[in-house]
Amino acid sequence: MVNKITTRDLNLWFGENHILKNINISVPENLITAIMGPSGCGKSTFLRCLNRMNDLIDGTKITGKVLIDGKDIYSDNIDVFNLRKRVGMVFQKPNPFSKSIFENVAYGLKIHGIRDRGIISEKVERALRDANLWDEVKDKLSSSAFDLSGGQQQRLCIARALAVEPEIILFDEPASALDPISTAKLEELLGKLKKNYTIVIVTHNLQQAARISDWTAFLMLGELVEFGKTEKIFTTPKDKRTENYLTGKFG
Repeated sequence: MVNKITTRDLNLWFGENHILKNINISVPENLITAIMGPSGCGKSTFLRCLNRMNDLIDGTKITGKVLIDGKDIYSDNIDVFNLRKRVGMVFQKPNPFSKSIFENVAYGLKIHGIRDRGIISEKVERALRDANLWDEVKDKLSSSAFDLSGGQQQRLCIARALAVEPEIILFDEPASALDPISTAKLEELLGKLKKNYTIVIVTHNLQQAARISDWTAFLMLGELVEFGKTEKIFTTPKDKRTENYLTGKFG
């Protein structure tokens, strides 16, 4: 098993608040790793460390290392723009742009310098197919993205992330605003995507983590309590805090 992402003694502060505390974790390539834990435990903050989105928040201080393919993404010589091409992100609520369906997916290609209309069209179609959305939208690519349902909008945001051909996709509770049918479609899609991408997903939904992930990390109060294969975490957790969380004693 090859590790795609490794963190070493990762600490993060927002101002005086010590949010992440000595996180050491290795995320395997081409599998789904779920990050779970109670609200406010640092899940989303950890996820945003993996593509340097926390850089955008004033007063952020980070120590330790985040390695992707063995290279520290916080090194001085890292091109953050290129990093975010390699590490795509899908947010909690669908956030399509106020553009057509086609232009939503083409957006990232254009800002990365692709101008050839034929290449753009080919990559947009491939991304929509990979996001299981092509058949639903192929006849209305010029329609507004806001005409789509919530579940379709979220798959459009996934297509937008896929279009620039990332290696890693981060999902921050992507199903929290979706109905059960849309959630099931999303989970099915994630299972397909892991063949070609390394996926890290933050989820509050324990059943979802159990269903779709290969590895699971449990965070509490900014600390990594436990990390291992999902089946083992859910059936024989090593730490009492993990067991208490999984059995609903706190959440």
